[in-house]
Amino acid sequence: MKTAMITGASGCIGSSIVDKYYKEGFNVVLVDNDQAKLDDLVAKQDYDQKRILKLACDVSDESEVIGAIKEAVEHFRKIDVLVNTAGICGHYDKLADMSYENFKKIYTVNVFGTFLMMKNVIPYMKEAKSGSIINFGSVSGMRGYNFESAYGSSKWAVIGMTKCAASEYGECGIRINSVSPGWVKSPMMDQTLDNYGDLGKADINLGAMQRVAKPSEIADAVYFLGSDDAAYITGTNLPVEGGMLLS
Repeated sequence: MKTAMITGASGCIGSSIVDKYYKEGFNVVLVDNDQAKLDDLVAKQDYDQKRILKLACDVSDESEVIGAIKEAVEHFRKIDVLVNTAGICGHYDKLADMSYENFKKIYTVNVFGTFLMMKNVIPYMKEAKSGSIINFGSVSGMRGYNFESAYGSSKWAVIGMTKCAASEYGECGIRINSVSPGWVKSPMMDQTLDNYGDLGKADINLGAMQRVAKPSEIADAVYFLGSDDAAYITGTNLPVEGGMLLS
């Protein structure tokens, strides 16, 4: 049985990804910085506890990351898929008005957290000569948007890091890709719109399909990239945005 390790597992999108992998027959390692939220999530689901491992971990703390990955491998013997869902939007503002602390916090989670998870999972995948990693970019990391110098550039960095790592480890049997959602119905979207409202006019573009995504639609795209159906895909950034980038 294959094993998927998912960060940000208690979040709206993260929990949908957990559910998708579980229903597809995977063992699932749920990683989040809030143990209570993990406990609550699993308690609400009819999951076979033998196929679930809950790990409280701050993805920006290397010692915690190393410990969580080691525990996951000891428990399920391997990690076939890593999904780096953990991320924050922080506080939106014009660049000159944004605090350095806010900028650093966004990068610490979104960029450094993704780096640390990849860095410490890849050796296990190299040993197994196979593995798939899916990182989270964003349409905000593919073009410029008002108020998103921190969040948007952090996702730009994740997309770039994904492509570089894919180039380095393809010959090891490891595929590394990213997904870039647009608007997704979630608390993060609500937080973003509230923040935008405080700042004034922002670019609210629902794309050609004129609707926001359901979390399950993002989970489906993530699952595809990690599956054997995507066996010849690596270094790709897959926009899942309902046509936002068409305009």
